[in-house]
Amino acid sequence: MKINKLRQVMSQKELDAVVILSPYNRMYLSGFTGTSGSLLITQDQSLLITDFRYIQQANDQAKDFKVINQEGPMLGKINDLIKQGQYKNVGVEADLITYNDFQALNTENVELSSIEGVIETIRMIKDEFEIQQIQKASDIVDETYEHILEWVKPGMTENEVNNEMEMFMRSKGATCSSFDTIVASGHRGALPHGVASNKVIENGDMITLDFGALYEGYVSDITRTFAIGEPKEEMKKIYNIVLEAQLAALEQIKPGMTGKEADTIARDIIKGYGYGDAFGHSLGHGIGLEVHEGPGLSQKSDIVLEENMCVTLEPGIYVDGLGGVRIEDDVLVTKNGLERFTKSSKDLIIL
Repeated sequence: MKINKLRQVMSQKELDAVVILSPYNRMYLSGFTGTSGSLLITQDQSLLITDFRYIQQANDQAKDFKVINQEGPMLGKINDLIKQGQYKNVGVEADLITYNDFQALNTENVELSSIEGVIETIRMIKDEFEIQQIQKASDIVDETYEHILEWVKPGMTENEVNNEMEMFMRSKGATCSSFDTIVASGHRGALPHGVASNKVIENGDMITLDFGALYEGYVSDITRTFAIGEPKEEMKKIYNIVLEAQLAALEQIKPGMTGKEADTIARDIIKGYGYGDAFGHSLGHGIGLEVHEGPGLSQKSDIVLEENMCVTLEPGIYVDGLGGVRIEDDVLVTKNGLERFTKSSKDLIIL
């Protein structure tokens, strides 16, 4: 049980209670999806504090929690509960709360301690339900990519493509896109985060689509690059290099590797072709409730990959004035290697 893992850390840190204000961590631990609420967890109590708008929803969703009506300022109610319980050592998400929140909780006779990264570390290992949700979110983006390949035409703007993708994902069960959709065509492909613009898609453009679906709280994140009309020869070359690097990472990454070792697999291939300076971001990142969470697959990451972690693999090459290519899959770390959530074709498609 997720809360039991947190309580083990509380025992190690000698904490009487922890306060959870992060909406992602609150949802992860309780299942509550309302927009206002906090958790107070001790060794023998799990409390969810919210206002009158969400009392029924909280009771329905957070079955293992006692729901408390805040009846006033949230932090004031938390301080009252801490005082009533005579909790002296209290853990807070020091990296996620504001200075004002910290000051409000830093009351007399209470010592605050940081639990920075504790819940996020627990979240890195997904359970069966989470894996199923990520697979459903991935199925939606696979369908969306196939739809766009049939729908897109020269003369459309990137924003028109973005809007069509958003509507299609929602029609397939997504709450919405999981982040601002990237539609980068032609020279704009050199922008790794080139969100959709009013640029008109022209014949001969390579188009990078980086998008995801939010499905019942869990996300997907896929990138595919294709061409409308015959692309330039260098762009074809770049595409094949990125694909080679991505396939090598998909084949070779195993549990027990660090994030740095995983990143190096793809990075060395791209460097070997002379494009090392054009691959300026990491190989990937974790996905789950957030589109960017642990573990990171980068040259700075010493996190060891474990079974049931969910990550992206997204090498790319970006050349100013020419364009760019990125290919990204969502994958599950298994005991033997990786399994793809996203299964769309990675062949260079020329429409």
